[in-house]
Amino acid sequence: MDRTYSDRTRYVLAFTALLAAGAVLIIWNVNAGSVNMTGREIFEILFLNGGEETARSIVWEIRLPRILAGIILGGALSVSGFLLQTFFANPIAGPFVLGISSGSKLVVSLAMVFFLSRGMVLSSAEMIAAAFVGAMLSMGFVLLASKKVNRMSMLVVSGTMIGYICSAITDFVVTFADDSNIVNLHNWSLGSFSGMSWGNVQVMLVVVSITLAATFLMSKPISAYQLGEAYVRSLGVNIRIFRIALVLLSSILSACVTAFAGPISFVGIAVPHLAKSLLHTSKPILVMPACFLGGAVFCLFCDLIARTMFAPTELSISSVTAVFGAPVVIYIMIRRKKEQ
Repeated sequence: MDRTYSDRTRYVLAFTALLAAGAVLIIWNVNAGSVNMTGREIFEILFLNGGEETARSIVWEIRLPRILAGIILGGALSVSGFLLQTFFANPIAGPFVLGISSGSKLVVSLAMVFFLSRGMVLSSAEMIAAAFVGAMLSMGFVLLASKKVNRMSMLVVSGTMIGYICSAITDFVVTFADDSNIVNLHNWSLGSFSGMSWGNVQVMLVVVSITLAATFLMSKPISAYQLGEAYVRSLGVNIRIFRIALVLLSSILSACVTAFAGPISFVGIAVPHLAKSLLHTSKPILVMPACFLGGAVFCLFCDLIARTMFAPTELSISSVTAVFGAPVVIYIMIRRKKEQ
């Protein structure tokens, strides 16, 4: 009984801490930038439709869409990483490491080049579709590699090589593009939450919400899958359909992130591990919400640094997430080596 009470207390404290950190970072991100505002001004702009017109425009048209995009996409990327880690039973599996994000980036870049060179612009839905195709192609290569290699470390290396190949082709395409709009894709290819609109937020919210709802409904079979395929089969779950569903759901979440913000590194690896360490459990019904909140907090924090550290120059979000996420991955690898 004491153990149950202790666990519940830990869960409440963990989620409270994540929500509090998220609230602080939202306020901080609203205020941070070339135009500083007082707390009273921000309150008037958000809740009373007051404040100066310029400040109101900055908050509602630039900063809030960017903040919401960071929350939605950061959470989606983290949950995608958790699903991939469950699928491959490997704590360092993730959309970026396995080359899935790079595959999405490649196909989206090719689609943009094709359409922009003809004076057309891709819609949000078309970008997500292109990113999903790229994600599935990369995932297909990774799954083929998983059948050829026995060691999971070699699978990760294979995914990394796929990512490098896709990134090299993308850089080649963007570098030699003639149209000025296509050349601007370079900033997107590095990863960024800038330039988000309310239309983008609405589309990503719908896609991510539906996908997360489907993922949450699968929490029970995911929990059983963590105990082994034999246990899943004993519960009457069709293992083949279940594995396909995991791949599709993780790919949709990863594709949505890449379509709007470009590839973002290490969030899908580091945050699920930190969430499980914070909760002291790997139960999907608890870890997935914690992953979403943790991914949102992590991306809001990294985006704040990317925007403000060397202002007015903005860093790529992927560079900042790598600085904070890579040490976590190194720690995971060292700890796993010691346990073997």
